Amino acid sequence: MNVTNEFMLAAYEMAKQAYDDGEVPVGAVIVRENEIVAKGRNRREKAKNALLHAEIDAIDNACKALGGWRLWNCELYVTLEPCPMCAGAIINAHIPKVYFGAYDFKNGSCGTITNLFEMPYNFKPECVGGIMADECSALLKDFFKKLR
Repeated sequence: MNVTNEFMLAAYEMAKQAYDDGEVPVGAVIVRENEIVAKGRNRREKAKNALLHAEIDAIDNACKALGGWRLWNCELYVTLEPCPMCAGAIINAHIPKVYFGAYDFKNGSCGTITNLFEMPYNFKPECVGGIMADECSALLKDFFKKLR
């Protein structure tokens, strides 16, 4: 298993925790120097807070763990393509590289619907999608199938 898949697998484990907690199964990890420094998962339903997407949770935890808001030496791994809010948070946190699993055909803002990382902001993260896409998509599909 390569390092990218190893970290995406850790994000996937966070997504499974969200699933088990009745949340939309999205998980994220933040990595610095090949070490996970923070984890996050979707917590919107239980917290009743629209801001608690997996990426925001992980970014918040990384800022606390590392003692600052600039995550310029970190990478983000997330099981679903970031939405506009999360893409904005990634830009503002100066995270240089994002890896995601499943493409989001409703809210994807890293290439599917739009690509906020290509807009003329002062910081432009690099993005790689489709890592463990089948597994990440299957978990989401199973969650929504059981909901209906």
